[in-house]
Amino acid sequence: MERILVMVNPNAGFGLSLSGLAEAVEEAWRDRDAVISYQISRDVADGHRKARQAVVDGVDVVLVAGGDGMINTVGSELIGSKVALGVLPAGSGNGFARHFGIPLNPEKAAAALVGARRAKIDVGFANRRSFFITCSMAADATLVRTFERMPMRGILPYVFAAAYEFFDYRPSPFRIVLDGGAVEVVEDPLVFTVANLTQYGGGARIAPTAHENDGILELVVIAKSDAAAAMAGIGRLFDGTINRLPGVMTRRFKRLEVQRQGPAPMQVDGELVQTEASVVVEVHPEALTVLIPEGVR
Repeated sequence: MERILVMVNPNAGFGLSLSGLAEAVEEAWRDRDAVISYQISRDVADGHRKARQAVVDGVDVVLVAGGDGMINTVGSELIGSKVALGVLPAGSGNGFARHFGIPLNPEKAAAALVGARRAKIDVGFANRRSFFITCSMAADATLVRTFERMPMRGILPYVFAAAYEFFDYRPSPFRIVLDGGAVEVVEDPLVFTVANLTQYGGGARIAPTAHENDGILELVVIAKSDAAAAMAGIGRLFDGTINRLPGVMTRRFKRLEVQRQGPAPMQVDGELVQTEASVVVEVHPEALTVLIPEGVR
């Protein structure tokens, strides 16, 4: 008998009809030999605690009804376990769901996940903090703070936040080492994003060639001096060709050492955290089991 736990964030981006969600999940698994239970994630600490307990209890699948931040919270506790993570997207960006072709309507997602295959994906770590989608360290990190202040959600306010930060941000040099090579200096990084999956969210593909289980992370860098050209080519984020723009540097690696001039914010799967000047980013191959709808890759 399959044991399924549905963890719900009632404050996710556009809100959820809890009764409607439960009805959709029950209908999707109606013909399966499954026991389904439900829990509310009241905050980040509560989400971690309940996800850890799900592993201890031997749950087979945890379905997260929430955004990318909650997916990170719950999924980080499932790393290395046999418990599979499924996503019923209810955030404002839904980068994880978009990468894997999971329907953005939570009720439709439930129907798609009931027959999904289990697959192992890579996990990135930045100073031992896990991320599944992206980690950013320049203006692409601080724009999260601007976005959170906006009264609306969705891709349009995200673009506005990006425009504000990209032209207001004052960059400082980063010293980086990729896979133990020589020290390189990135003079004025405006975008400094490490991607495990393709998406920023909202359909914006910052790393269109990223793959979830190749054992590689992708670094995408845009310098402050190239800001005007980058903003003029903003549409390239949505058609999967951002990496073809002049001034966009992409590198593939397994381990990245970053030395900044001082402690600064870092964006991890859509959440802003403060971290020290030195950041070590590395990949743990196939560390998390997820549910991917049939027909996707």
